Amino acid sequence: MPHTQPSYFHLHLISDATGETLTTIAKAAAVQYAQVRPIEHVHPLVRTQRQLDRVLQEIESTPGIVLYTVVNEQLQTALEQRCRDLAVPCLHVLEPIMKIFESYLGAPKTPIVAGQHVLDADYFRRIDALNFTMAHDDGRLPDDLNQADIIILGVSRTSKTPTSIYLAQRGYKTTNLPLVPRIEIAPALLEPHKAFVVGLVASPDRIAEIRRHRAMMMSDRDLDDYVDRTRIAEEIAHSRRLCARHGWPVIDVTRRSIEETAATIIKLMHEREEMRDEEPADG
Repeated sequence: MPHTQPSYFHLHLISDATGETLTTIAKAAAVQYAQVRPIEHVHPLVRTQRQLDRVLQEIESTPGIVLYTVVNEQLQTALEQRCRDLAVPCLHVLEPIMKIFESYLGAPKTPIVAGQHVLDADYFRRIDALNFTMAHDDGRLPDDLNQADIIILGVSRTSKTPTSIYLAQRGYKTTNLPLVPRIEIAPALLEPHKAFVVGLVASPDRIAEIRRHRAMMMSDRDLDDYVDRTRIAEEIAHSRRLCARHGWPVIDVTRRSIEETAATIIKLMHEREEMRDEEPADG
């Protein structure tokens, strides 16, 4: 009898912290199997045997793949033993990585529950970046552009704000400016500053589609020009010319996720910094 591929599977994600790291890893793996839909069961903050027992009951009732990031060895042992009894796969997703670290560094690990969320300098840097970015969204430039790490330019609906927020969560102070034809950009942007400037564009069809959805929620306004494809194409051409004139890189976000756009921005920014470091000093 031929094997029938399931249309879905249960995926249990067990963490002694928020589960954010585990969810990201699981999503990266599950997306490779688009023909099978994962039903996620996220179990965060599992730190006691009683909490684990409740999770194990759910695994027994809905068996499937079990992934975990629990550092308590007693809980690890109990979880893996029960999964063996139930004949379900179980993996500590960070263990292979930690073994490489331990082998290379020649030092044993020091387990820390929720270690990636400790209140260290990097944590407060990211909070500071997020506060800065929220205060300087949609055209609100800081008085001193050197306060910003990144400045994003783009016409309406090129994902400037969500990209800025994502970059802020990575610790980069980001501000974004809308580009509108026949409206001059802020003079401060053309003065010397240390912020990395990048332009975002997308296909006219993509922007028109997004704007039409937006216009449905703003029916009391005349938005014909806002959603007109020809006008949108002109806006995009204007933004490309502006960026080319000032040597600012442009990223087409039509088929990029927010994460991919942000990663490209960070890469371009680091490449610019490396080029500056390699420039010979004036003799």
